[in-house]
Amino acid sequence: MGVEGSGKTTVGKLLARDLEWRFVDADDFHSASNKEKMSRGVPLDDADRVPWLLAIHDFMESRVEDGQHLVLACSALKQSYREHLRKGLEMKVVYLKGSFELFYSRLQERQAHFARESLLASQFESLEEPADAIAIDAAFPEAEIVKQIKSVLHPS
Repeated sequence: MGVEGSGKTTVGKLLARDLEWRFVDADDFHSASNKEKMSRGVPLDDADRVPWLLAIHDFMESRVEDGQHLVLACSALKQSYREHLRKGLEMKVVYLKGSFELFYSRLQERQAHFARESLLASQFESLEEPADAIAIDAAFPEAEIVKQIKSVLHPS
């Protein structure tokens, strides 16, 4: 979890590959209207997010029932959002933590993503840092972040 530009998708894909788990990007569950809203730089509100969170949870629940393990890349900015996602599931949260400046510089390099840099400030305003997550400094290289996550999930 983390704000846009924190590396959720890149790290999530690498972690899923290493663990041989399925990668899921929460962005794929946004409605067309949510994507359009974000592309105009308009932050989503809770009314926009609840159906999205429920769709993600239902998807995860069905896959877990089928015996699959998942790595989900999701902003999950508020504690209530994480509770929606976690309901009835065994889930570890990894928080990719970093500064506005770091993530803004990454967003400057992005192309072909519906979110805009202007949303970053609103995401930092909405962010409720999790007390119960594995917090990792997002400034580390992606491979190092994956190594740190794996060492916490599966200590040697």
